[in-house]
Amino acid sequence: MTTISTVTVVGAGYMGGGIAQSMALAGLDVQIVDVDSETTARGLERLLAEAQQFEDQGLYPAGSTETIRTHLSAGTSFEAAVARADLIEEAVFESPEVKQEVLGRISEHAREDAIIGTNTSTIPVHVLAPHVTNPGRFLTVHFSNPAPFIPGVELVSGEATEAWAVEAVKELLPRIGKEGAEVADVPGMVLNRLQYALLKEAVTVVEEGVATPEAVDIIVRTTFGFRLGFFGPFAIADQAGLDVYAKCFRIVEEAFGERMATPQMLLDQVESGRHGVKNGKGWTGDFDEQTAAELIAYRNKAYARMGDLLRELGPAPTGTRPEGTD
Repeated sequence: MTTISTVTVVGAGYMGGGIAQSMALAGLDVQIVDVDSETTARGLERLLAEAQQFEDQGLYPAGSTETIRTHLSAGTSFEAAVARADLIEEAVFESPEVKQEVLGRISEHAREDAIIGTNTSTIPVHVLAPHVTNPGRFLTVHFSNPAPFIPGVELVSGEATEAWAVEAVKELLPRIGKEGAEVADVPGMVLNRLQYALLKEAVTVVEEGVATPEAVDIIVRTTFGFRLGFFGPFAIADQAGLDVYAKCFRIVEEAFGERMATPQMLLDQVESGRHGVKNGKGWTGDFDEQTAAELIAYRNKAYARMGDLLRELGPAPTGTRPEGTD
């Protein structure tokens, strides 16, 4: 297996910089490079200052800034920075045209055995891959902002992406404190399809006069959003009861029609006798009595600890709503 030890991040802004910082903190040899040497140098200076701030705030362990300073540097030129890396992670502006041009330049100077990743949030691999030489080494490696603190990474292969490249990135992620999930090559992938679907329905709720934006945010963060740091939607449904979900879907489907129709996949689960943790057969697997009890105990402990954390931190700062807005 290819082991990634040297990384170049193309794009020294907040997203690219955060990715570079995370990798340097884990001890990888990382360079950043941007449109010119001055921009790159400013990016490095900002990242070191941020690291010290995080350390002073207790968000990074003591000594982290020095670790990052040791392992993170500003590339002297685009060509040299790209040529020296096992992995080149492109993290430039979210525009197909901009990314295509940058990926073409990376391809000119990267080693043939170097992996090329793109940090796109929404653009499919098949839109970008034609601009990469040897696309078997190209895939989406999508970090979330702020990269130093968000652990999840979406991995997307294109038709030409080879398994060795994916496996090398999957091996890297735990070393830098991240967790990867492979998803299919579609616009928006999974993260933003779900995130945007929630926002779209939230906006609809406000437009219909059902609730204010403030009320929606309170409900999301204090109810199902409270759970999402520990469980995904399938696991949450298993705990609530799939048969219960099916009955509730029937009510909202009658009210809102096709856009809130009961998923056939849910009905199939219920019809096959899989009702979730309560009967030991769920979407996420089978549960014996001991496993079910351990899961519920973990859930209760997790939610109690989350409550403790929120009380410790207090409410998040909020902006002032402009007059005339709902």
